[in-house]
Amino acid sequence: MPVELVIFDCDGVLVDSESISVRVGLAALRRLGRTMTEAEYIEKFVGATGDYWEQQIGPTPPGWRDRFRAEYRAAIQRELRAVEGITDVLERLTIPFCVASNARHATIRRNLRLAGLSHHFDGRVFSVEDVAAGKPAPDLFLHAAATMGAEPDKCVVVEDSPIGVTAAISAGMRCFAYAGGLTPIARLKGLGATLFRHPAELPGLIAALT
Repeated sequence: MPVELVIFDCDGVLVDSESISVRVGLAALRRLGRTMTEAEYIEKFVGATGDYWEQQIGPTPPGWRDRFRAEYRAAIQRELRAVEGITDVLERLTIPFCVASNARHATIRRNLRLAGLSHHFDGRVFSVEDVAAGKPAPDLFLHAAATMGAEPDKCVVVEDSPIGVTAAISAGMRCFAYAGGLTPIARLKGLGATLFRHPAELPGLIAALT
């Protein structure tokens, strides 16, 4: 089946934001007196929506959330970079591509800008704000495909979390799962995706499908 569209997740696939998110999030939870390992935090929150994170945290003291958001924004502004090798992939792709993320539009656009990737996705940014249900529901990927004029079975999704992979497979799309990020490889196996360890592998993997 030829590939008509490549749909990239943003955090952890295009921009190296998840290590920042985990570090700042764990520090904020410690201030609440809550203990959670890095592995537990990754399994519970990586790939999830911001609303899900807010719901799971529950009630907090006055000012706690404002401090967390300020610390996270500062760390992102200071540290965010593109995932190593992904810029070359985007420059080499001849197939149409877009980004579809569980983040809000403003967050996606900020992160792409800070990582120097904005120009690759002009007019092709899709957010959880665009659909009724975010990943792991298939809605976001189906919305992106329909807007871009591609049939689901002719789309390839590039993801890095079980939540994202589940959404892609549920949408009837083929999926490549990046196993070089925070999510343990064991968590990505058996979900129906083809695993890869470095973005440099992507052009060859996509070409093999066309």
